[in-house]
Amino acid sequence: MLKTRSILLSAIVASLAGFLFGFDTIVISGADRPIQEIWETSDLFHGTFIMSMALWGTVIGALFGGIPCDRFGRKKTLFGIGVLYLLSALGSAFAPDPYIFSFSRFIGGLGVGASSVAAPIYISEITPATDRGRLVASYQFNIVLGILVAYVSNYVIGIYFDQYAWRWMLGVEAIPAAIYAFFVLGVPESPRWLALKKKDDEGAKKLLKQLNPKANVMEMLETIKGSVGKSTDPNFFSRKYRFPILLAFLIAFFNQLSGINFVLYYAPRIFEQAGIAATEVLGASIPLGIVNLLFTLLGMYLIDRVGRKRLMYYGSFGYIFSLLGVAWGFFTGAEGSLVVAFISAFIAAHAVGQGAVIWVFISEIFPNKVRDYGMSLGSGTHWVFAALITLATPTVLSTFSGGSIFAFFAGMMVLQLLFVWLVMPETKNRTLEELEDILLPEDAEFDLDEEATSEV
Repeated sequence: MLKTRSILLSAIVASLAGFLFGFDTIVISGADRPIQEIWETSDLFHGTFIMSMALWGTVIGALFGGIPCDRFGRKKTLFGIGVLYLLSALGSAFAPDPYIFSFSRFIGGLGVGASSVAAPIYISEITPATDRGRLVASYQFNIVLGILVAYVSNYVIGIYFDQYAWRWMLGVEAIPAAIYAFFVLGVPESPRWLALKKKDDEGAKKLLKQLNPKANVMEMLETIKGSVGKSTDPNFFSRKYRFPILLAFLIAFFNQLSGINFVLYYAPRIFEQAGIAATEVLGASIPLGIVNLLFTLLGMYLIDRVGRKRLMYYGSFGYIFSLLGVAWGFFTGAEGSLVVAFISAFIAAHAVGQGAVIWVFISEIFPNKVRDYGMSLGSGTHWVFAALITLATPTVLSTFSGGSIFAFFAGMMVLQLLFVWLVMPETKNRTLEELEDILLPEDAEFDLDEEATSEV
Protein backbone atom coordinates (compact mmCIF):
# COMPACT_ATOMS: atom_id res chain seq x y z
CA MET A 1 0.00 0.00 0.00
CA LEU A 2 1.09 3.57 -0.60
CA LYS A 3 2.67 5.26 2.39
CA THR A 4 1.49 8.86 1.85
CA ARG A 5 -1.43 10.64 0.32
CA SER A 6 0.89 13.18 -1.36
CA ILE A 7 2.50 10.46 -3.48
CA LEU A 8 -0.88 9.13 -4.53
CA LEU A 9 -2.18 12.58 -5.45
CA SER A 10 1.00 13.43 -7.37
CA ALA A 11 0.75 10.20 -9.35
CA ILE A 12 -2.91 10.88 -10.13
CA VAL A 13 -2.20 14.42 -11.33
CA ALA A 14 0.68 13.26 -13.54
CA SER A 15 -1.48 10.47 -14.94
CA LEU A 16 -4.05 13.06 -16.09
CA ALA A 17 -1.64 13.75 -18.95
CA GLY A 18 -2.90 10.39 -20.16
CA PHE A 19 -6.49 11.67 -20.22
CA LEU A 20 -5.46 14.45 -22.59
CA PHE A 21 -3.40 11.91 -24.58
CA GLY A 22 -6.45 9.67 -25.08
CA PHE A 23 -8.87 12.51 -25.77
CA ASP A 24 -6.56 14.28 -28.22
CA THR A 25 -5.72 11.21 -30.26
CA ILE A 26 -9.28 9.91 -30.57
CA VAL A 27 -11.34 13.09 -30.88
CA ILE A 28 -10.24 13.35 -34.52
CA SER A 29 -12.27 10.22 -35.35
CA GLY A 30 -15.49 12.21 -35.09
CA ALA A 31 -14.14 14.98 -37.30
CA ASP A 32 -12.62 12.61 -39.87
CA ARG A 33 -15.40 12.57 -42.50
CA PRO A 34 -16.70 16.16 -42.07
CA ILE A 35 -13.24 17.68 -42.49
CA GLN A 36 -12.51 15.72 -45.65
CA GLU A 37 -15.84 16.72 -47.14
CA ILE A 38 -15.61 20.42 -46.19
CA TRP A 39 -12.07 20.93 -47.47
CA GLU A 40 -12.45 18.36 -50.30
CA THR A 41 -9.11 16.71 -49.67
CA SER A 42 -7.88 13.55 -51.36
CA ASP A 43 -7.40 10.31 -49.44
CA LEU A 44 -3.62 10.79 -49.60
CA PHE A 45 -3.72 14.38 -48.33
CA HIS A 46 -6.29 13.50 -45.70
CA GLY A 47 -4.26 10.59 -44.38
CA THR A 48 -0.92 12.41 -44.57
CA PHE A 49 -1.90 15.75 -43.07
CA ILE A 50 -5.34 15.80 -41.45
CA MET A 51 -5.29 12.39 -39.74
CA SER A 52 -1.61 11.57 -39.20
CA MET A 53 -0.02 15.00 -38.66
CA ALA A 54 -0.72 14.78 -34.93
CA LEU A 55 1.00 11.41 -34.90
CA TRP A 56 4.11 12.79 -36.56
CA GLY A 57 4.15 15.44 -33.85
CA THR A 58 3.78 12.60 -31.38
CA VAL A 59 6.78 10.83 -32.90
CA ILE A 60 8.95 13.93 -32.46
CA GLY A 61 7.58 14.57 -28.97
CA ALA A 62 8.31 10.98 -27.98
CA LEU A 63 11.77 10.76 -29.54
CA PHE A 64 12.92 14.04 -28.00
CA GLY A 65 10.75 14.11 -24.87
CA GLY A 66 13.59 12.66 -22.84
CA ILE A 67 15.67 15.82 -23.39
CA PRO A 68 13.49 18.27 -21.40
CA CYS A 69 12.86 15.53 -18.82
CA ASP A 70 16.60 15.20 -18.34
CA ARG A 71 17.52 18.90 -18.44
CA PHE A 72 14.56 20.70 -16.89
CA GLY A 73 12.99 17.97 -14.78
CA ARG A 74 9.84 15.89 -14.93
CA LYS A 75 7.56 18.53 -13.38
CA LYS A 76 8.38 21.37 -15.80
CA THR A 77 8.06 18.98 -18.73
CA LEU A 78 4.62 17.86 -17.55
CA PHE A 79 3.49 21.49 -17.29
CA GLY A 80 4.77 22.27 -20.79
CA ILE A 81 2.76 19.32 -22.08
CA GLY A 82 -0.43 20.88 -20.70
CA VAL A 83 0.33 24.13 -22.53
CA LEU A 84 0.84 22.26 -25.82
CA TYR A 85 -2.54 20.52 -25.46
CA LEU A 86 -4.25 23.84 -24.77
CA LEU A 87 -2.73 25.54 -27.83
CA SER A 88 -3.58 22.57 -30.03
CA ALA A 89 -7.23 22.48 -28.97
CA LEU A 90 -7.77 26.17 -29.64
CA GLY A 91 -5.81 26.15 -32.90
CA SER A 92 -7.70 23.12 -34.26
CA ALA A 93 -11.09 24.57 -33.34
CA PHE A 94 -10.48 27.91 -35.05
CA ALA A 95 -8.37 26.71 -38.02
CA PRO A 96 -9.46 28.45 -41.27
CA ASP A 97 -7.81 25.90 -43.59
CA PRO A 98 -6.34 22.38 -43.56
CA TYR A 99 -2.77 23.64 -43.20
CA ILE A 100 -3.28 25.58 -39.96
CA PHE A 101 -5.46 22.72 -38.75
CA SER A 102 -2.67 20.23 -39.44
CA PHE A 103 -0.10 22.42 -37.67
CA SER A 104 -2.36 22.72 -34.61
CA ARG A 105 -2.80 18.96 -34.53
CA PHE A 106 0.99 18.63 -34.82
CA ILE A 107 1.42 20.74 -31.67
CA GLY A 108 -1.01 18.49 -29.81
CA GLY A 109 0.96 15.52 -31.06
CA LEU A 110 4.11 16.94 -29.47
CA GLY A 111 2.22 16.97 -26.17
CA VAL A 112 1.02 13.39 -26.61
CA GLY A 113 4.51 12.12 -27.43
CA ALA A 114 6.21 13.99 -24.60
CA SER A 115 3.55 12.86 -22.11
CA SER A 116 4.12 9.20 -23.04
CA VAL A 117 7.74 9.74 -21.93
CA ALA A 118 7.45 12.12 -18.98
CA ALA A 119 4.39 10.83 -17.13
CA PRO A 120 5.40 7.12 -16.85
CA ILE A 121 8.95 8.11 -15.85
CA TYR A 122 7.70 10.51 -13.20
CA ILE A 123 5.20 8.07 -11.70
CA SER A 124 7.67 5.16 -11.73
CA GLU A 125 10.26 7.27 -9.90
CA ILE A 126 8.02 8.51 -7.07
CA THR A 127 6.20 5.27 -6.20
CA PRO A 128 7.18 2.19 -4.14
CA ALA A 129 8.02 -0.99 -6.04
CA THR A 130 4.93 -2.84 -4.81
CA ASP A 131 2.60 -0.11 -6.15
CA ARG A 132 4.56 0.95 -9.22
CA GLY A 133 2.71 -1.18 -11.75
CA ARG A 134 -0.72 -0.07 -10.57
CA LEU A 135 0.14 3.63 -10.45
CA VAL A 136 2.05 3.80 -13.73
CA ALA A 137 -0.88 1.89 -15.26
CA SER A 138 -3.15 4.70 -14.00
CA TYR A 139 -1.64 6.67 -16.87
CA GLN A 140 -3.07 4.08 -19.27
CA PHE A 141 -6.38 4.18 -17.39
CA ASN A 142 -6.57 7.91 -18.02
CA ILE A 143 -5.73 7.34 -21.68
CA VAL A 144 -8.72 5.05 -22.11
CA LEU A 145 -10.91 7.33 -19.98
CA GLY A 146 -9.95 10.15 -22.36
CA ILE A 147 -10.80 7.89 -25.30
CA LEU A 148 -14.24 7.08 -23.86
CA VAL A 149 -14.97 10.73 -23.07
CA ALA A 150 -13.90 11.69 -26.61
CA TYR A 151 -16.28 9.12 -28.12
CA VAL A 152 -19.16 10.32 -25.92
CA SER A 153 -18.30 13.97 -26.51
CA ASN A 154 -18.22 13.47 -30.29
CA TYR A 155 -21.54 11.65 -30.18
CA VAL A 156 -23.29 14.30 -28.08
CA ILE A 157 -21.84 17.23 -30.04
CA GLY A 158 -22.79 15.47 -33.28
CA ILE A 159 -26.42 15.39 -32.10
CA TYR A 160 -26.74 18.96 -30.89
CA PHE A 161 -24.52 20.81 -33.34
CA ASP A 162 -24.70 20.91 -37.11
CA GLN A 163 -22.28 22.48 -39.58
CA TYR A 164 -19.47 23.29 -37.14
CA ALA A 165 -19.81 20.26 -34.88
CA TRP A 166 -16.26 19.12 -35.64
CA ARG A 167 -14.86 22.44 -34.38
CA TRP A 168 -16.62 21.97 -31.04
CA MET A 169 -15.41 18.36 -30.88
CA LEU A 170 -11.80 19.50 -31.09
CA GLY A 171 -12.06 22.76 -29.14
CA VAL A 172 -13.63 21.33 -25.99
CA GLU A 173 -10.27 19.77 -25.11
CA ALA A 174 -9.05 23.22 -24.03
CA ILE A 175 -11.01 22.85 -20.77
CA PRO A 176 -9.28 19.72 -19.36
CA ALA A 177 -5.94 20.95 -20.74
CA ALA A 178 -6.15 24.15 -18.69
CA ILE A 179 -7.25 22.25 -15.57
CA TYR A 180 -4.37 19.76 -15.90
CA ALA A 181 -1.74 22.50 -16.39
CA PHE A 182 -2.97 24.24 -13.24
CA PHE A 183 -2.86 21.13 -11.04
CA VAL A 184 0.53 19.93 -12.24
CA LEU A 185 2.08 23.08 -10.78
CA GLY A 186 1.43 21.61 -7.33
CA VAL A 187 3.23 18.26 -7.72
CA PRO A 188 6.77 17.68 -6.36
CA GLU A 189 9.77 16.84 -8.50
CA SER A 190 11.08 13.27 -8.88
CA PRO A 191 13.53 12.41 -6.06
CA ARG A 192 15.72 10.47 -8.45
CA TRP A 193 15.98 13.46 -10.81
CA LEU A 194 16.75 15.78 -7.89
CA ALA A 195 19.53 13.49 -6.68
CA LEU A 196 21.09 12.55 -10.01
CA LYS A 197 20.56 15.63 -12.19
CA LYS A 198 19.98 18.57 -9.83
CA LYS A 199 22.40 17.25 -7.17
CA ASP A 200 19.83 18.25 -4.54
CA ASP A 201 20.39 15.55 -1.94
CA GLU A 202 18.30 17.28 0.72
CA GLY A 203 15.28 17.63 -1.53
CA ALA A 204 15.65 14.02 -2.67
CA LYS A 205 15.88 12.74 0.91
CA LYS A 206 12.74 14.63 1.90
CA LEU A 207 10.73 13.00 -0.90
CA LEU A 208 12.24 9.56 -0.32
CA LYS A 209 11.14 9.82 3.31
CA GLN A 210 7.59 10.46 2.08
CA LEU A 211 7.81 7.35 -0.07
CA ASN A 212 8.81 5.12 2.81
CA PRO A 213 8.78 6.78 6.27
CA LYS A 214 10.37 3.77 8.00
CA ALA A 215 13.25 3.35 5.55
CA ASN A 216 16.87 4.40 5.96
CA VAL A 217 16.80 7.45 3.68
CA MET A 218 20.57 7.81 3.48
CA GLU A 219 20.92 4.19 2.39
CA MET A 220 18.19 4.66 -0.24
CA LEU A 221 19.91 7.80 -1.55
CA GLU A 222 23.26 6.03 -1.74
CA THR A 223 21.64 3.17 -3.68
CA ILE A 224 20.15 5.60 -6.19
CA LYS A 225 23.37 7.57 -6.63
CA GLY A 226 25.44 4.38 -6.73
CA SER A 227 23.34 3.03 -9.59
CA VAL A 228 24.80 5.65 -11.92
CA GLY A 229 28.25 4.20 -11.42
CA LYS A 230 27.06 0.84 -12.77
CA SER A 231 25.95 2.45 -16.04
CA THR A 232 29.24 4.00 -17.05
CA ASP A 233 28.83 3.87 -20.83
CA PRO A 234 27.82 7.36 -22.04
CA ASN A 235 26.57 6.04 -25.38
CA PHE A 236 22.91 5.02 -25.09
CA PHE A 237 23.09 2.82 -28.21
CA SER A 238 25.91 0.73 -26.82
CA ARG A 239 26.25 -2.97 -26.16
CA LYS A 240 25.74 -2.20 -22.47
CA TYR A 241 22.06 -1.36 -22.93
CA ARG A 242 21.24 -3.70 -25.81
CA PHE A 243 18.80 -5.92 -23.90
CA PRO A 244 16.59 -3.12 -22.47
CA ILE A 245 16.65 -1.45 -25.92
CA LEU A 246 15.52 -4.70 -27.57
CA LEU A 247 12.72 -5.14 -25.01
CA ALA A 248 11.48 -1.56 -25.41
CA PHE A 249 11.53 -1.74 -29.20
CA LEU A 250 9.71 -5.07 -29.43
CA ILE A 251 6.94 -4.34 -26.94
CA ALA A 252 6.26 -0.99 -28.66
CA PHE A 253 6.43 -2.55 -32.12
CA PHE A 254 3.92 -5.26 -31.28
CA ASN A 255 1.65 -2.77 -29.53
CA GLN A 256 0.97 -1.03 -32.82
CA LEU A 257 1.09 -4.11 -35.03
CA SER A 258 -1.88 -5.40 -33.06
CA GLY A 259 -3.94 -2.85 -35.00
CA ILE A 260 -5.11 -0.95 -31.90
CA ASN A 261 -4.74 2.54 -33.35
CA PHE A 262 -6.11 1.32 -36.67
CA VAL A 263 -9.31 0.39 -34.82
CA LEU A 264 -9.52 3.37 -32.47
CA TYR A 265 -8.81 6.03 -35.10
CA TYR A 266 -10.97 4.59 -37.85
CA ALA A 267 -13.72 2.78 -35.92
CA PRO A 268 -16.53 4.65 -37.77
CA ARG A 269 -15.13 3.69 -41.19
CA ILE A 270 -14.55 0.08 -40.12
CA PHE A 271 -18.13 -0.18 -38.84
CA GLU A 272 -19.47 1.29 -42.09
CA GLN A 273 -17.51 -1.32 -44.04
CA ALA A 274 -19.04 -3.98 -41.77
CA GLY A 275 -22.53 -2.83 -42.77
CA ILE A 276 -23.52 -0.52 -39.91
CA ALA A 277 -25.52 2.53 -41.02
CA ALA A 278 -23.54 5.77 -41.33
CA THR A 279 -25.90 7.48 -38.87
CA GLU A 280 -25.09 4.89 -36.18
CA VAL A 281 -21.30 4.56 -36.40
CA LEU A 282 -20.46 7.21 -33.79
CA GLY A 283 -22.83 5.55 -31.32
CA ALA A 284 -21.36 2.12 -32.13
CA SER A 285 -17.92 3.45 -31.11
CA ILE A 286 -19.01 4.18 -27.53
CA PRO A 287 -19.08 0.48 -26.43
CA LEU A 288 -15.42 0.25 -27.45
CA GLY A 289 -14.57 3.03 -25.02
CA ILE A 290 -16.56 1.40 -22.21
CA VAL A 291 -14.93 -2.01 -22.73
CA ASN A 292 -11.51 -0.35 -22.91
CA LEU A 293 -12.11 1.41 -19.59
CA LEU A 294 -13.44 -1.63 -17.72
CA PHE A 295 -10.68 -3.99 -18.83
CA THR A 296 -8.02 -1.36 -18.16
CA LEU A 297 -9.28 -1.28 -14.57
CA LEU A 298 -8.94 -5.07 -14.50
CA GLY A 299 -5.39 -4.80 -15.84
CA MET A 300 -4.53 -2.22 -13.16
CA TYR A 301 -5.89 -4.55 -10.49
CA LEU A 302 -3.87 -7.52 -11.76
CA ILE A 303 -0.57 -5.98 -12.84
CA ASP A 304 1.08 -5.95 -9.40
CA ARG A 305 -0.58 -9.23 -8.43
CA VAL A 306 0.05 -11.56 -11.38
CA GLY A 307 2.82 -9.57 -13.05
CA ARG A 308 3.50 -7.96 -16.41
CA LYS A 309 4.40 -11.13 -18.29
CA ARG A 310 1.23 -13.05 -17.42
CA LEU A 311 -0.93 -10.10 -18.48
CA MET A 312 0.90 -10.12 -21.81
CA TYR A 313 0.03 -13.82 -22.20
CA TYR A 314 -3.64 -13.08 -21.51
CA GLY A 315 -3.61 -10.22 -23.99
CA SER A 316 -1.79 -12.16 -26.71
CA PHE A 317 -4.23 -15.08 -26.68
CA GLY A 318 -7.16 -12.64 -26.59
CA TYR A 319 -5.74 -10.69 -29.53
CA ILE A 320 -5.38 -13.78 -31.69
CA PHE A 321 -8.90 -15.06 -30.95
CA SER A 322 -10.65 -11.70 -31.44
CA LEU A 323 -8.71 -10.60 -34.52
CA LEU A 324 -9.40 -13.90 -36.24
CA GLY A 325 -13.05 -13.43 -35.30
CA VAL A 326 -13.16 -9.98 -36.91
CA ALA A 327 -11.44 -11.35 -40.02
CA TRP A 328 -13.98 -14.20 -40.17
CA GLY A 329 -16.83 -11.70 -39.83
CA PHE A 330 -15.60 -9.70 -42.81
CA PHE A 331 -14.82 -12.73 -44.96
CA THR A 332 -18.24 -14.30 -44.37
CA GLY A 333 -20.30 -11.12 -44.45
CA ALA A 334 -21.53 -11.61 -40.88
CA GLU A 335 -23.81 -9.01 -39.33
CA GLY A 336 -22.21 -5.75 -38.26
CA SER A 337 -23.17 -6.37 -34.63
CA LEU A 338 -21.02 -9.51 -34.62
CA VAL A 339 -18.05 -7.56 -35.93
CA VAL A 340 -18.59 -4.98 -33.20
CA ALA A 341 -18.61 -7.80 -30.62
CA PHE A 342 -15.30 -9.23 -31.85
CA ILE A 343 -13.74 -5.75 -32.00
CA SER A 344 -14.92 -5.17 -28.42
CA ALA A 345 -13.21 -8.44 -27.43
CA PHE A 346 -10.07 -7.20 -29.20
CA ILE A 347 -10.21 -3.95 -27.20
CA ALA A 348 -10.61 -5.97 -23.99
CA ALA A 349 -7.55 -8.09 -24.82
CA HIS A 350 -5.52 -4.96 -25.51
CA ALA A 351 -6.64 -3.19 -22.35
CA VAL A 352 -5.80 -6.05 -19.98
CA GLY A 353 -2.53 -6.90 -21.78
CA GLN A 354 -0.49 -4.46 -23.84
CA GLY A 355 -2.49 -1.43 -22.73
CA ALA A 356 -1.86 -2.08 -19.03
CA VAL A 357 1.75 -3.20 -19.45
CA ILE A 358 3.54 -1.13 -22.10
CA TRP A 359 4.16 2.16 -20.28
CA VAL A 360 4.87 0.39 -16.98
CA PHE A 361 7.34 -2.03 -18.55
CA ILE A 362 9.29 0.53 -20.57
CA SER A 363 9.56 2.87 -17.57
CA GLU A 364 11.07 0.03 -15.48
CA ILE A 365 13.66 -1.64 -17.67
CA PHE A 366 16.21 1.16 -18.22
CA PRO A 367 18.89 2.24 -15.72
CA ASN A 368 18.49 5.57 -13.88
CA LYS A 369 21.22 7.14 -15.98
CA VAL A 370 19.49 6.57 -19.32
CA ARG A 371 15.81 6.15 -18.35
CA ASP A 372 14.81 9.40 -20.08
CA TYR A 373 16.31 8.28 -23.38
CA GLY A 374 15.14 4.69 -23.02
CA MET A 375 11.57 5.85 -22.49
CA SER A 376 11.93 8.09 -25.54
CA LEU A 377 13.12 5.13 -27.62
CA GLY A 378 10.21 2.91 -26.58
CA SER A 379 7.62 5.65 -26.90
CA GLY A 380 9.12 6.86 -30.19
CA THR A 381 8.99 3.35 -31.66
CA HIS A 382 5.35 3.07 -30.60
CA TRP A 383 4.44 6.34 -32.28
CA VAL A 384 6.46 5.87 -35.47
CA PHE A 385 4.46 2.74 -36.22
CA ALA A 386 1.23 4.40 -35.10
CA ALA A 387 1.85 7.26 -37.53
CA LEU A 388 2.72 4.94 -40.41
CA ILE A 389 -0.42 2.87 -39.85
CA THR A 390 -2.66 5.94 -39.55
CA LEU A 391 -1.17 7.51 -42.67
CA ALA A 392 -1.72 4.38 -44.72
CA THR A 393 -5.14 3.41 -43.38
CA PRO A 394 -7.42 5.38 -45.78
CA THR A 395 -5.59 3.83 -48.75
CA VAL A 396 -5.45 0.38 -47.14
CA LEU A 397 -9.18 0.42 -46.36
CA SER A 398 -9.99 1.25 -49.98
CA THR A 399 -7.59 -1.40 -51.34
CA PHE A 400 -7.87 -4.46 -49.07
CA SER A 401 -10.82 -6.19 -47.47
CA GLY A 402 -11.37 -5.92 -43.75
CA GLY A 403 -10.82 -9.66 -43.47
CA SER A 404 -7.33 -9.50 -44.97
CA ILE A 405 -6.32 -6.57 -42.77
CA PHE A 406 -7.40 -8.19 -39.51
CA ALA A 407 -5.91 -11.56 -40.49
CA PHE A 408 -2.55 -9.78 -40.90
CA PHE A 409 -2.85 -8.26 -37.42
CA ALA A 410 -3.68 -11.70 -35.98
CA GLY A 411 -0.50 -13.11 -37.52
CA MET A 412 1.56 -10.35 -35.91
CA MET A 413 0.07 -11.24 -32.52
CA VAL A 414 1.27 -14.82 -32.90
CA LEU A 415 4.76 -13.32 -33.14
CA GLN A 416 4.07 -11.23 -30.03
CA LEU A 417 3.15 -14.39 -28.15
CA LEU A 418 6.55 -15.85 -29.05
CA PHE A 419 8.25 -12.65 -27.80
CA VAL A 420 6.47 -12.89 -24.45
CA TRP A 421 7.32 -16.57 -24.09
CA LEU A 422 10.97 -16.47 -25.17
CA VAL A 423 12.29 -12.97 -24.43
CA MET A 424 10.22 -10.88 -22.01
CA PRO A 425 11.37 -10.85 -18.35
CA GLU A 426 9.12 -10.31 -15.31
CA THR A 427 9.66 -7.00 -13.49
CA LYS A 428 6.99 -6.88 -10.79
CA ASN A 429 7.90 -6.08 -7.16
CA ARG A 430 11.49 -5.11 -7.95
CA THR A 431 12.96 -1.68 -7.29
CA LEU A 432 14.28 0.23 -10.29
CA GLU A 433 17.84 -0.26 -9.01
CA GLU A 434 17.33 -4.04 -8.67
CA LEU A 435 16.09 -4.20 -12.25
CA GLU A 436 19.17 -2.29 -13.34
CA ASP A 437 21.36 -4.97 -11.76
CA ILE A 438 19.33 -7.73 -13.40
CA LEU A 439 19.00 -6.42 -16.95
CA LEU A 440 22.52 -5.17 -17.60
CA PRO A 441 24.74 -7.81 -19.26
CA GLU A 442 27.13 -8.67 -16.42
CA ASP A 443 24.20 -9.89 -14.31
CA ALA A 444 22.42 -11.81 -17.06
CA GLU A 445 22.62 -15.04 -15.08
CA PHE A 446 20.02 -13.74 -12.58
CA ASP A 447 16.65 -15.51 -12.69
CA LEU A 448 14.44 -13.02 -14.52
CA ASP A 449 11.20 -14.75 -13.59
CA GLU A 450 11.92 -14.97 -9.86
CA GLU A 451 9.57 -12.78 -7.81
CA ALA A 452 10.89 -10.17 -5.41
CA THR A 453 9.17 -8.43 -2.54
CA SER A 454 11.41 -5.45 -1.79
CA GLU A 455 10.17 -1.84 -1.98
CA VAL A 456 11.64 1.52 -2.90
